[in-house]
Amino acid sequence: MTRRLAVVAKKVGVSEATVSRVLNGKPGVSEATRQAVLSALDVLGYERPTQLRGERARLVGLVLPELQNPIFPAFAEVIGGALAQLGLTPVLCTQTRGGVSEADYVDLLLQQQVSGVVFAGGLYAQADAPHDHYRRLAERNIPVVLVNAAIEDLGFPAVSCDDAVAVEQAWRHLSSLGHERIGLVLGPGDHMPSARKLAAARAVAGEVPAAHVARAMFSIEGGHAAASRLIERGVTGFICASDPLALGVVRAARRKGLDVPERISVVGYDDSALMNCTEPPLTTVRQPIEAMGRAVVELLNAQINGSTVAPDELLFEPELVVRGSTAQAPRS
Repeated sequence: MTRRLAVVAKKVGVSEATVSRVLNGKPGVSEATRQAVLSALDVLGYERPTQLRGERARLVGLVLPELQNPIFPAFAEVIGGALAQLGLTPVLCTQTRGGVSEADYVDLLLQQQVSGVVFAGGLYAQADAPHDHYRRLAERNIPVVLVNAAIEDLGFPAVSCDDAVAVEQAWRHLSSLGHERIGLVLGPGDHMPSARKLAAARAVAGEVPAAHVARAMFSIEGGHAAASRLIERGVTGFICASDPLALGVVRAARRKGLDVPERISVVGYDDSALMNCTEPPLTTVRQPIEAMGRAVVELLNAQINGSTVAPDELLFEPELVVRGSTAQAPRS
């Protein structure tokens, strides 16, 4: 017990006596200090005293599918900073292959009595994935906000970048450069943002041949494999569902001896970190991460404070950023 007092006191920057007063429900401690001590208990993995367990911690779970794609650390930085300004402590939960699952993280967060959960990419975007852990959160009335397109009927508010506008911008850009054989490199077939992108491409183009659509895992390697197939089918302009996929397309083109952008033009999606430093700098569609992140935290905080938030989707406008990976279509 004495060691626990010392560790928590050091974490918060208060005396052991102050920590003891909080744990024993004694007066003479400000609400801010009390919440800081309780948050420290949760972060350090100590159990709260019995009389304090019914109260939700000032912790917010931030569940991400990975950290290799720079878009997810970018969202984490914006959302985490906005949460901290409200006195909420983000708990980063990152999935790894063969490691802790999204459902396992939800169980851990429920045990910690979190105030809310933000999912920035995850199984909610995959129609064929298990979704029972989301229903557990809903049954417990835990505030939740989702980032980007989700399956229907989960009942949570979402903040999304408009996939349809993104594809329309990219498609019209490539068309204006004379590309007639435009291909799409998308995520798996049950991935909702990818489904929206495909529907948008069909709406703007009238028809997209199945041979010009490739599915891939969200990685450079996935983009490389998908692009290799489409290049062989004569595609000269690529619209990709993420920046790593786009970088995989660039690599595939070079492995085939084709110059980017002289022979192959590539458009990414996200405008994640360092895309202006690649060779060539990547033309991509920028997600408004700052605005989206602030909206996520506003929606979550409203729920935490007891306000009713409709399970609607807020759509944010993307922006096409033209750089060096797109150019006039090659002449036959």
